[in-house]
Amino acid sequence: MKLSALRSSSVLRTTAVALTAALSMAMIGTSASAEPAKPSAISSITKDGRTWHMKVYSAAMGKDITVDVQRPLDESTPAPNLYMLNGLDGGEGTANWKAQTKAIEWLADKPVNVIQPIGGLGSYYTDWEKADPKLGLNKWRTFFTEELPPLLDDALHSTGLNALTGLSTSGTSVLQLAEAKPGLWKSVAAYSGCAQIADPAGKQFVKLATETWAGGNTENMYGPSDSPLWAANDPVLNAEKLRGTLLYVSSGSGIPLASDVQYYLGSAPGVMGGINLGLGMIIEGAVNACTANLKTRLEGLDIPATYQFNPVGTHYWPYWDEALHNSWPILAQGMGIPA
Repeated sequence: MKLSALRSSSVLRTTAVALTAALSMAMIGTSASAEPAKPSAISSITKDGRTWHMKVYSAAMGKDITVDVQRPLDESTPAPNLYMLNGLDGGEGTANWKAQTKAIEWLADKPVNVIQPIGGLGSYYTDWEKADPKLGLNKWRTFFTEELPPLLDDALHSTGLNALTGLSTSGTSVLQLAEAKPGLWKSVAAYSGCAQIADPAGKQFVKLATETWAGGNTENMYGPSDSPLWAANDPVLNAEKLRGTLLYVSSGSGIPLASDVQYYLGSAPGVMGGINLGLGMIIEGAVNACTANLKTRLEGLDIPATYQFNPVGTHYWPYWDEALHNSWPILAQGMGIPA
């Protein structure tokens, strides 16, 4: 090899080493000067009597989430936490426990912190694979299982014992959350929620709620219909993870009472009221079948649960208010308080 070639090779090696060192220093400098990630934290608390209006920053979603807490009468004694998830609109509109029922008032004399998260329209309170143009970035599973509980335990000086309730779409969510973090919630009550999402009917139910009614795209949630994420998030398929959790599951048959007919016909004018009634009947009949399949699955696994299959009832709030009362002994047992 000629001397000039050797020198050229040496120069190239020296240049490469110098560039590598410079790049490494640049990366170190960039890393050192970068802003640290903002951690999850309680941003603010506004107190209105026994109700605390919290803003909780979610690092996973990069925004503040509203969480209302009804404190027990005796705030000096540590109390457990009862999480109450709302309907399809995440409590942002009128599909919430406070607007539709007397549940919050009924719980006022119970020695619990009543946790009411606001937000999550059409999200099923799960972690989405992608941000959605309509529904935004949804990482609710991370928020509920990792971010929020320790912040509440610290701020409320709670006992660390938790119970979880949900209805309709969140009746599915509470089972998913319990399976995602076994033991976090000692007792779980699901009212009129379709526990199956991976079969064709279950997928259609999720798409109806998230896409047709909320305007999102389920491909951003779990991917296309053949994605394995649908099965990975199906409460029935993953029912073994519910072992050890105190469970209450309820649904109606879809057969309306006179009060159901009056409610739906009065909720919208003309033909639309009749359409709403028909939807309320069909939806509850469908979730009744889902609930029956969950029962079969749990019994096959020898996992105990309490079931309430009402011979009548459509998909609306008075039945869920009643179910909360009926499930209270199970919820209270999980929270370690007298029923």
